Amino acid sequence: MQTINIHEAKTHLSRLVEQAAKGEPFVIAKAGKPLVKVTSLDTPVAGQVRRLGFMEGRIVVPDDFDRMGNAEIERLFGEDA
Repeated sequence: MQTINIHEAKTHLSRLVEQAAKGEPFVIAKAGKPLVKVTSLDTPVAGQVRRLGFMEGRIVVPDDFDRMGNAEIERLFGEDA
């Protein structure tokens, strides 16, 4: 991750914000000491709990899902396996 001193950040703020919005976060430092991290709002927070069911209604499971590939399995391993 890129570290920028505060003076340079003030000078190039527009470019740096565009960069962060595209997924390239950076750190602003003062006298070499990191102060803040600038990142896109869409970036997940560390330790963030992912919500179950976030794809509900977007994925369709076929009715024969539990039987898919049966013919291939029987061909490979036979019924006696």
